[in-house]
Amino acid sequence: MEEIVAVDRNYIGEIISFQTSTGRVISYQKAMDEIIEGRITGVEIVEAHDDDKPLIINSNHPDDESFVNYPPIF
Repeated sequence: MEEIVAVDRNYIGEIISFQTSTGRVISYQKAMDEIIEGRITGVEIVEAHDDDKPLIINSNHPDDESFVNYPPIF
């Protein structure tokens, strides 16, 4: 199983891609697909409070659900 270890954000701070524990860099949508498939652990998909994005990815880490303390990929 892979885990999320780093994130890449756009100019307004939204996560656009993730780096996994095996070194792969994958898009937000690819990460969602792999979480649903059970290939990525330590995260969950939850309902958002934003109409533009009905579902979002949250970290299961209680102190860092929105990946604030995850390092940048680049």
